[in-house]
Amino acid sequence: MTIVHKDGNIHKNADGLRRWPLPNNIDNPAYVPEEASPQIPIEGISVTDLNTTFFEDVRNSYTQDNNFSILCQLLTKDSKEYSLIHALDETWKKPYDEGSFHLLDGIIYHRTKHKWVMTVLDRSLINLVFKECHDSTF
Repeated sequence: MTIVHKDGNIHKNADGLRRWPLPNNIDNPAYVPEEASPQIPIEGISVTDLNTTFFEDVRNSYTQDNNFSILCQLLTKDSKEYSLIHALDETWKKPYDEGSFHLLDGIIYHRTKHKWVMTVLDRSLINLVFKECHDSTF
């Protein structure tokens, strides 16, 4: 790979190069074949001051939203209850059918098509997470 400097304002977003790793596919020179795993891999550890109340707030927020509540029921039962699946909004049905959602310690995680795992949060908690994980001095 060769990095070439180009003058101008077009390439001010070069910081994004270090934030998005190359996909692990056969086009990548560092390709390592992976076996699909239903487990959620730990690919990085970040230590924050988030305490158990934060995680309780996340769990409690799931009861306030219909889709979150349904997902928790479906993932807890680990069965396909079709009446619950049909009650999900359309945008939630496909990822559920693909097995993209996981429930671990009462927290919902979403595995993306790039196999990244993200915590599913209510909108009211997103700003708190950004503040704690990006702006906190601890």
